[in-house]
Amino acid sequence: MDVLFLSRLQFAVTVGFHFIFPPLSIGLAWLLVVLEWRGWRGNNQLYQQLGRFFGRILALTFVVGVATGIVMEFQFGTNWASYSRFVGDVFGAPLAAEAVIAFFLESTFLGLYLFGRNRVSRGVHWFSILMVAVGSTLSAFWIIVANSWQQTPDGFIVQNGRAELASFAAAVFNASTFERFFHVMVSTLIAGGFLMMGISAYRLLKNKQEQTSAKSLKLGLVVSFVFSVLALYPTGHSSAIQVAETQPEKFATMEGLIDTETKAGLTLFGIPSSEPLALKAPIRIPGMLSWLAFGDSEAPVQGMSDLQQQGWETPPFGLVFTSFHIMIILGMFFILLTLVGVIMLWRGSVYQQNWFLRLLVWLIPLPMIAIQFGWLVAEVGRQPWVVYRLLKTAAAYSHNLVVGEVLFSLVMFSLIYLLLGALFIYLLVREIKRGPQPIQIKEA
Repeated sequence: MDVLFLSRLQFAVTVGFHFIFPPLSIGLAWLLVVLEWRGWRGNNQLYQQLGRFFGRILALTFVVGVATGIVMEFQFGTNWASYSRFVGDVFGAPLAAEAVIAFFLESTFLGLYLFGRNRVSRGVHWFSILMVAVGSTLSAFWIIVANSWQQTPDGFIVQNGRAELASFAAAVFNASTFERFFHVMVSTLIAGGFLMMGISAYRLLKNKQEQTSAKSLKLGLVVSFVFSVLALYPTGHSSAIQVAETQPEKFATMEGLIDTETKAGLTLFGIPSSEPLALKAPIRIPGMLSWLAFGDSEAPVQGMSDLQQQGWETPPFGLVFTSFHIMIILGMFFILLTLVGVIMLWRGSVYQQNWFLRLLVWLIPLPMIAIQFGWLVAEVGRQPWVVYRLLKTAAAYSHNLVVGEVLFSLVMFSLIYLLLGALFIYLLVREIKRGPQPIQIKEA
């Protein structure tokens, strides 16, 4: 173990744990916009109860997300000082915009939403959760901007050994920003929908007559189905096209393409091998990869071995290929599962299907697992570059650190996150068991 490996591992642990909570917060916030609208405009107490209930869960995910996000940002200075010195002028701009424009908007209106019920008008109260959803979306946008700049850097010049901002617009709207932003936003709605579905299913298993949970199950199921489809097409498809055009070595690794091919086949299954570079027992659809990537089944797609011969450095094959295909399999499963649920919902039988309700409870974490694998594809697929074609990861870490320091902080953060994760689950389960509470007469 060396400082570089431990620093990368520590950043993966902290970012991976933090990244559980923002997608849940964003997805849940937009679902609460719908619930609170129905409660306000329809003067429906059932939706008002649901707003209170899921609002408490939103507050819990938001608090843990903020706490873990602060730790993540500190590491840019502690473990990645060389990176910060090189790209700070560019990378700092979207992070500052996220804090000033988005985070304060989100946190301010979250306070009004949580504590302003029955103290402000219902219209203002609904507007507060709308601003929470907008603020969290803007926050995600600026974070995606910063990360997308690492994938497809633009709008900068290198002077005096530093990357300096030359065009803010070009840096923000780089080649991968919009494709990645829309795909991430769709995934947050799937995560929020599955969370709402699973919680509602649990409540219905305990009490079939609970009308509030029936309504939230319906909303979560419909939203999850719609956005699971959108995750595949168009957002997932457009993201793949963007990667094929701007990062051919990542694209070849994701798809397990060893040699450059015309009529390149889409790999459905294969066993990756790095030494020698090979994909064993492949199952492919001929011509499909060329057509999906370039709109022409005859189009050539560059393979990993040919890119290596041209001097390109390819990312770790096994991890990127496996992570990408697990993400795709999970995405297809989401579509199938929610389609079955929507059909049963249309027939009016979903609330009586105990097997399906139990399945929804156990599948709450599945979208977050898919998101984690997607993050692995994006970040590991960029290696060995921390800023693509500009700065290598091996040159970006803090060279004055020693192994013992990083190992100690890694162990400390891992233990803290285990404790924090256990506390989050405990509080979440307690809140779920408590369930939506009836509105008091004076509140109504």
